Amino acid sequence: MLGLTPSQSALAFLILVTPICAWVAYTDLKYMKIRNTAVMALVAVFAIAGPFLLPLDVYAWRWTHLVIVLVIGFVLNLIAHFGAGDAKFAAAAAPFFSSNSSHISLTVMLLTAFLLGAFAAHRVMRSIPAVRAMAPDWVSWTRKDFPLGLALVGTLWSYLLIIALTT
Repeated sequence: MLGLTPSQSALAFLILVTPICAWVAYTDLKYMKIRNTAVMALVAVFAIAGPFLLPLDVYAWRWTHLVIVLVIGFVLNLIAHFGAGDAKFAAAAAPFFSSNSSHISLTVMLLTAFLLGAFAAHRVMRSIPAVRAMAPDWVSWTRKDFPLGLALVGTLWSYLLIIALTT
């Protein structure tokens, strides 16, 4: 670890995950798929940068977040039509979040807000012919299900931004 503050670590992670988040949002809207390569890129960012940005004990314990969220995601995939790509992305994003109780509350609030906001925005946008005409080949315009990657990306990105700006 480089002796960074939590806000500095969050800012560095934010910079590193931003292109991956943009890629995931785009592919989930266009194809309703979160690519395994995007998931692996997110894991690679944490695996490679994490030891330099976090204390080693924190870094090591955060890998348990990935395992726990992956198990929960696959159970939800089996019983609740939760997408496998969504489950894998959520698991890959989990190590970036602190398990501090105030951070858990923040994460739940962000996820709730992004679920509601992204769902509403997506449904409104797809009902506007001019918007649909700008991206007529997007699968998410015609599917009954929702590109959950939007909410997951928003949650990860905004969490890192908030931590970067407040700690």
